[in-house]
Amino acid sequence: MTQEELYNIVNHETSSNNKERTLNAAFPALMRKVHVWMSLALLLTAVTAFGVATSPTLLTTIYSSRIVMWGLIFAEFALVIAISGAINKLSLSTATLLFILYSVLNGATLSAIFVIYTDLAIVKAFIVSAGMFGAMAVFGYTTKRNLSTIGRIMFMLLIGIIIASIVNIFLKSGAFDYIISFIGVAVFTGLTAWDSQTIKKMLMNQYDMSENSQKIALLGALNLYLDFINLFLYLLRIFGRK
Repeated sequence: MTQEELYNIVNHETSSNNKERTLNAAFPALMRKVHVWMSLALLLTAVTAFGVATSPTLLTTIYSSRIVMWGLIFAEFALVIAISGAINKLSLSTATLLFILYSVLNGATLSAIFVIYTDLAIVKAFIVSAGMFGAMAVFGYTTKRNLSTIGRIMFMLLIGIIIASIVNIFLKSGAFDYIISFIGVAVFTGLTAWDSQTIKKMLMNQYDMSENSQKIALLGALNLYLDFINLFLYLLRIFGRK
């Protein structure tokens, strides 16, 4: 073996070790960012929802006008599409601001839960949601089983739930709504585990704290945020039934 070949081998091993050390340093930090961003977004949504719910003026402004209400809903859809679809084109600061704006708008539209449901039902739904979400997030993170198949099934069921919910707007069936709620809980429980595993896999391939890596973490936070919100709302519909 020549000196040059020996140098190349040593250099390759050193590079691999450095890359592994970088991975070990970046991965936990990126995962922390995912959970911090998600938690802050949930807190911002909760504070906004409660603030709007305790303001008769804001409640009247939002829910007495179909234009305002549908404007908020379409704005939320647009923000999710913008963050998810154009994340590579957005700067980290812009994507973060859009996430914050989405959290606030979502809080405004969710303010009605404080009027429709009792405080006890809201607290019960939140506690159960937090427990189920935490358990499935840990499962998705730690399991060695590939959850891709489960994720695809849950996504197809989600489409079915959306269609069924639209149909039930016209049917106005309480029993059908009850069934949809239970299916919704199952779907977003499964999606939480799948998203948790997917986020882990994506972030394991990031070897530094670059802006691109942090944008992937932000997108992961958005997905988990949506999982928690929807899980909470479906459980609230179950606990809040008279």
